[in-house]
Amino acid sequence: MTDVDFRQGSYPASGPQTTNLADILERVLDKGIVIAGDIKIDLLDIELLTIRLRLFVASVDTAKKAGIDWWENDPALSSRASRSALQEENRELRERLKSLESEAPEKSLESGTAEN
Repeated sequence: MTDVDFRQGSYPASGPQTTNLADILERVLDKGIVIAGDIKIDLLDIELLTIRLRLFVASVDTAKKAGIDWWENDPALSSRASRSALQEENRELRERLKSLESEAPEKSLESGTAEN
């Protein structure tokens, strides 16, 4: 029989390092990953449908570094963009109202002289 020494400083041989899902996700989001593919449906050599899929999975910071920031300008996804869109619409409506109000006195003068 062999004696086994369990004193401090003596460690059993370690097995392979395991990586949990959180570590993998952190690496993917830190570096980013691109998944690309095409789906093509043909019938008797006639192309019926082609779908091109591109998926970029990354953190917001990594996506911004890659020049991708479309969500910042989409009113459905960004409250700042939504406010900006409403402010722009409000400005345009005020301009139209001002233009209509400036035309209204001229039209009333023209119709007033035509009736007399």
